Amino acid sequence: MIRTYSFNKEERLKSRKLIETLFRNGKAFSVFPYRVIYMPTQLPVNKYPVQAGFTVSSRNFPHAVDRNRIKRLSRECYRMQKQALYDAVKARDKQVAVFFIYTDKKIADLATLRHKFSVILNRLQKEIAADGK
Repeated sequence: MIRTYSFNKEERLKSRKLIETLFRNGKAFSVFPYRVIYMPTQLPVNKYPVQAGFTVSSRNFPHAVDRNRIKRLSRECYRMQKQALYDAVKARDKQVAVFFIYTDKKIADLATLRHKFSVILNRLQKEIAADGK
């Protein structure tokens, strides 16, 4: 399988309707500094098995520059480590919507976020596998 390190438009979670459904009916867990909400979806067959969204609270970070920096770092960590999650979801022939909410009050460094994303994505794989049984 070819590894792609892109994060295309089709991979981003942008549908307002789907995001509302995700927040209403999705399952959640926390790995500090993130809260992760996920839900299997019945999307039309998409080239990408996972759609992801990222958000940062404007209450904790009143300056847009800081919010954008955290989202950029988060997307970078996700982009570099998403392939194992994609393989796990494709193996089960599912599609999943995931939303990452940054909850810390300080900007974490890239190394910390990389480690946290590896923990998050491993847990997400286990949760999806458990849902499939």
